[in-house]
Amino acid sequence: MLTFNAAINTRDVAALDRLMTDDHALIDSAGSTIAGREEVLGAWRGFFDAFPDYRNIWSEVQAIGGVVVATGRSVCSTEALLNGPAIWAARTRGELVSEWRIYEDTAANRRRLGIVA
Repeated sequence: MLTFNAAINTRDVAALDRLMTDDHALIDSAGSTIAGREEVLGAWRGFFDAFPDYRNIWSEVQAIGGVVVATGRSVCSTEALLNGPAIWAARTRGELVSEWRIYEDTAANRRRLGIVA
């Protein structure tokens, strides 16, 4: 998960390609899903073009059940909705990320994910 996030922060689509499963799913904080490696890679390309300074800054990473969860904030100078607290959750299969999900950082989502502290 750390390597996957580093690829996002450096806008490295080739690294994301190497790190995701063929059936990878990307789920945004609104619950919209993009599924399939090529579709997700296309979405990341468009996202990086639209928001070139976007990055995630994590304050804590925890393994909770079969999910790795990070809390922190995203930073983006051009879109207020992408600038602020967030929660990321990754499901993995072997060494690859099969699902990358972003949640709003709310008390309800923290309870739902089992985040301690």
